[in-house]
Amino acid sequence: MRDDLGLDVAVPADVRRVVSLVPSLTEAVAATGRGLLVGATDWCSHPPDLAVRRVRGTKNPDVAAVVDLAPDLVLANQEENRAADLDALRAAGLAVWVTDVRTVDGALASLGRALGACGLGRPGWLDAAAAAWAAVPEPAVRRRAVVPVWRRPWMALGRDTFAGDVLRRLGVDHVLADHPERYPRFDPAALGPLDLVVLPDEPYAFTADDGPEAFPGVPAALVDGRSLTWYGPSMVEAPARLAAALDV
Repeated sequence: MRDDLGLDVAVPADVRRVVSLVPSLTEAVAATGRGLLVGATDWCSHPPDLAVRRVRGTKNPDVAAVVDLAPDLVLANQEENRAADLDALRAAGLAVWVTDVRTVDGALASLGRALGACGLGRPGWLDAAAAAWAAVPEPAVRRRAVVPVWRRPWMALGRDTFAGDVLRRLGVDHVLADHPERYPRFDPAALGPLDLVVLPDEPYAFTADDGPEAFPGVPAALVDGRSLTWYGPSMVEAPARLAAALDV
């Protein structure tokens, strides 16, 4: 089988043990075939009651712990996980499936392939997510926004991101969409006129008291980071939840 990077992956015919190094993929597998999961990162917060071995973070997984779990398949992501760690897992003889998600449609297709690699059929929640996004109407008005993801230093959505496509479908065009970097640093004072600043609660936990003050006079939308950036079961409710939060 070939993953999203086009790499051949020697997926066993009978996958029974899966380690996920990506929170959204952990949630997707748990919602479809929870018994397969034997390991996940410390950041895999959904479902809250998931009881599996934790293998540190997405950027610093405990490679030895993953190998010790003897998974049939390791799920990873091109953006969230480091190539060196994935190469180390492959060198240890593990099958590593890497996703590469940059659009809503790409997420839906990628999730179907990843779940298929786990030996799982197409779940109902994936069809519901596709239907929810297909039902989003063409926005009557478009707004110009910046979407910070960090401060000290300030960083924001740049080119070619899943979250950027999510917002585009909801009528929000982020001003750094054509930047050469996917998550560039920026100066809030140098952006020019804005209709909106979109502040998610992850990876940086922006709040009403931490973030909006840097953009005086610009309406601030505080949004659920999981709805904005996670691809998985959260995509079912994301259009409605984000549309409500963006209505400022």
